[in-house]
Amino acid sequence: MTVRVFFDTNILVYAIGLPTGSRMDARNATAELLLSEGGQVSVQVLNEFVDVAARKLNFTWAKIAELLRIIEALCGPALPLTAVAQRAAVQISSSHGYRIFDAMILASAREAGCATLYTEDLQHGQVIEGVRIVNPFL
Repeated sequence: MTVRVFFDTNILVYAIGLPTGSRMDARNATAELLLSEGGQVSVQVLNEFVDVAARKLNFTWAKIAELLRIIEALCGPALPLTAVAQRAAVQISSSHGYRIFDAMILASAREAGCATLYTEDLQHGQVIEGVRIVNPFL
């Protein structure tokens, strides 16, 4: 049985590589490997990725479009955000203290039937709504 995984934005950012000398260099190979094995992403994750790529990494729109095509080839079409997931995110946020944006990623992972959320931003090992949070960089 294949365990479905969901990627947070930071996994995508590390997978594309950060400038040499960045403290994140060691994370690139790990993120690349995870992404190459496939998983799920949501529209929210892609939008956050585009924001980082354009604003922080100063990538051109052509480069961003190319990277989005690669992500889609590896992960399939991005999953839409739904009202059901949004309601679940509010509950997760109020119950666990996560920011609504992080809670929405968790809720989207659950809605997609994913057992694992790869991220470095949330509590490693915690299981919320059946989704295990895994920091692959530890």
